[in-house]
Formats: sequence, structure tokens, C-alpha cells
Amino acid sequence: MRLLWLEVRGFRNHRETSVEVPAGIVAVVGPNAQGKTNLLEAAHYLVTLSSPRVSTDQPLIQAGEDRAYLRGEVETAAGRVLVEVEILPKGANRVQVNRSGVRRKRDLRQRVRSVMFLPEDMAVVQGEPDDRRRFMDEAVAALWPAEEATRTAYDRALRQRNRLLKEHEGTPPDLEAWDAELARHGAAVTAARGRAVDRAGPRAGDEFRRVSGDDLVVGYRPSVQEEDEEGLEAAMLRRLEERRGDELVRRVTLVGPHRDDMDLAVGEMTARRFASHGESWAGALCLRLGIWGAVVGEMGEPPVLLLDDPFSGLDPVRRANLTGGLSDRGQILLSVPDEAQVPAGAAVWEVKDGHVTPR
Repeated sequence: MRLLWLEVRGFRNHRETSVEVPAGIVAVVGPNAQGKTNLLEAAHYLVTLSSPRVSTDQPLIQAGEDRAYLRGEVETAAGRVLVEVEILPKGANRVQVNRSGVRRKRDLRQRVRSVMFLPEDMAVVQGEPDDRRRFMDEAVAALWPAEEATRTAYDRALRQRNRLLKEHEGTPPDLEAWDAELARHGAAVTAARGRAVDRAGPRAGDEFRRVSGDDLVVGYRPSVQEEDEEGLEAAMLRRLEERRGDELVRRVTLVGPHRDDMDLAVGEMTARRFASHGESWAGALCLRLGIWGAVVGEMGEPPVLLLDDPFSGLDPVRRANLTGGLSDRGQILLSVPDEAQVPAGAAVWEVKDGHVTPR
């Protein structure tokens, strides 16, 4: 899979950017705050219709503009895919794929994929369980875009059930109906997360061993466990009944995948408590590379790989090990602050004040 060209208008600090994207590695070079990350974010948004940095689209639109535009073409094994996006501050964005309208993000994500690493991914290793849950859901969406609808349905059921618990004294009416809804969608979310960790986790461990020479052990810790999805649903219903008294006192849902976590260990030590900064950085990066490898296994072709400042948290040995494994990954766009970090053989784009100059 390869991004052939990209046009960006009014997106972050890129007023008017148009580039032909070569195959292989492209190094986006420039000082901080010049637009390197913004350019990678634009490429990721074009393919996934979402930003890994913000939850709403308003910050993506350049100050003084009322909308932003992204256009580009992705070459896949099944043919070329032309994507055109008009990003609006409110309401639904306008998206066309091969000149036909698209209403659901997953309709595009079924055809084109990208995986993006950001320095903020350190939170997956060192942060709170919510950061790891978000990572697992991103892995699911990258592998099986249709599964995202299940998590959306679960979040909706969770919000409604929590509202009932907060607004009523005693047992709320219709709580059992929402128990069933929560368990049904929760079982599907748990099963999908388990499959995603099973696919991406061992690959992340292989990547970490190559970069750091140590073991990264990745495991899923669901709040409710059972061998199959049907058993999961029944187990969640039982746990909801067992915790009913606690929930009525605390007025919040205490059972479900919103209380899951992911276990990460470097060697035999818990990463969150004992990993060094370099180990945590390498772990976060290798978790994204694990998703990338899992998508290759699922689709049979590599997604576009976007790496924002991947080397800055690594010592020279880890940096060299990472660089040595980049050449066989298909198309990569990576940002670096200076020429010293440009991998050998990479095409170079210089970025200054939102302007891109290919060399």
C-alpha cells in the first residue's frame, strides 16, 4: 500500500501543501513547530478519517479558515483509491472515495490503512489503564474496521446505564434491559480486544527484541473472562447481578470492558513501574509496529507507516537497530528534527512554516 500524492489546504499550519510521495522511506526534516507532525497527521487523517491527536476536528482547521481540505490517492493491491475530505468545524465532514460519497469511516478503512506512532504513545506504557484501553481499541479498528461499530454501541449503552444509576434512587426502571445491552456489546468488545492483542502482542515483542535486545511481554487483562463470546455475555450478566448492590451505592457501572487493562512487562518487570525512559519509548514504538505487522498479516500488504520523531527517545544502539529494520516495511513517512537522523537512502522533505520542499 502506498500513498501516491497528498494535497493539504487549511489544515493546522499547512495553508497550501501539495507533494508527490515516493515509495520507500520519506524523511520529513525541520525544527520544532514547523509542521512536520501536522503533515503526518494529515496523511493519517486522509486514510482513517480521524486524528490520533485530538478528538474533535475544530483544532485541525487553520485559524481564519472555515474548513480544511485533504486530497490524495492510495495505491493498493486491489487498485487505486482517490480520497477527498472536506473537514468542517461542526457536523459531518464531506468525504468522497473515487468520486462517490462515503458516510461511514469504516467504508474507507476497509480499503486503505495506516498506522501512526506519536511520542504521546509513551502513555500506553507509563500512563493509566484508559490509555491502554484506547490503544487496544485502535488496534481493533486498524485490523477490523467494522468492529468499531460494536465499541460505539457499547459506549452508548454504558452512558445510558450510568445515567439511569445516577438519576434514580434504588433500582432504576429498565436496568435489566440495559444489563442485557451492555453485556451483549461488552462481550463483543472484549472478544475483539483479545484477538487484537493476540495478533499484535507477539509481533510487538519481536520488534522490541530486535530494537532493545530484551523481551516485551504483552497480555490482555479483561475485567470479565470466558473462553468464547457467548460465555462472555453470560459471565458479564452474572457479574452485573453480583455487583448490583455496589453499583446502586456508587451509582456507576462497575462491570465491563471499560474496566479492562493491558499488561506490559520488560523481561520479568512491570513496564509501568520499572521500565527506563528508553525502554518505555521503545515499547510504545514497538507496540505500534506490532499493529503494523498484524495489519500486514490481515490484509496481505503493508499499511502506510507514519513515525513522528521516532528516534529522539532512543540511545544510539537502539536507534541503529530501529533504522536497520525500516527498509523492508513498504512506505514510511517519518519526521526528524535534523539531517543527522535521516535514514540512509531516504527521500528528504524540508518543512518550514508549513511549507514543504522536497529535495
